[in-house]
Amino acid sequence: MSYQAKLLRIHCAESDRSRGKPLYVAIVELCKSIGIAGATVFRGLEGYGETGEIQHRHLVTHDQPVVISIADTPENIERLLAALEPVMDTGMIAISDATAIRVQKRTVEPDV
Repeated sequence: MSYQAKLLRIHCAESDRSRGKPLYVAIVELCKSIGIAGATVFRGLEGYGETGEIQHRHLVTHDQPVVISIADTPENIERLLAALEPVMDTGMIAISDATAIRVQKRTVEPDV
């Protein structure tokens, strides 16, 4: 079964914080609390954003780029966007149209 959805990607740094915790953790917790279908966090090897500073893993510090990927209905993504404002101080949000397809395996009867 497929349906029209929105794909929201939040780009930030591993070191970004919100209320004392990593920003990506705060965003995933927010998604769960408001009933978003799901969120996945990806750590990048290297990247840069508006500051132009390259983010990558150092021996002493760990400040790799992070992308949080969220797919849900357009209505739920709009609710999430409103809830993200107080959580984020920095970062970039990209939204695109998507077709979501829910895959659910059927239970197979064992052969007798």
